[in-house]
Amino acid sequence: MENFTPYLSLAGGVLIGISASILMYLNGRIAGISGIVAGVFNAPSFEEKAWRFAFVVGLVLGGAVYMHFFPITIAARESMSTILLIAGGLVVGIGTAMGSGCTRGHGICGISRFSLRSLVATATFLLSGIVTVYVFKQITGG
Repeated sequence: MENFTPYLSLAGGVLIGISASILMYLNGRIAGISGIVAGVFNAPSFEEKAWRFAFVVGLVLGGAVYMHFFPITIAARESMSTILLIAGGLVVGIGTAMGSGCTRGHGICGISRFSLRSLVATATFLLSGIVTVYVFKQITGG
């Protein structure tokens, strides 16, 4: 692990926790990204759509501002199939809908509210990820 950054990881985790707490305290809303993004398109009122849209724009702009001041290079994998990337995104989206939320919503917000459903969902996400990595390493020899 050549890029292990415990202090930056800790700072990021603290900021995520603070932001999720602020959203819950001020708006009574859970910071589950999939639910927020879905609400941009199907929320019943303009006010609901507006804060959700601002949240999503803030995520994108925050990442862009960070990359402007702290540029990093990410090794691109030329052999990655565009079709597989799209299929992977669709599978993640379907899984998010089937699991009634994303990893952030369940793992950070749900578990902190002592939700049994979120605990089971997060454990399932983790176990599925471990099994997937193991299987792909066996198949690809990596």
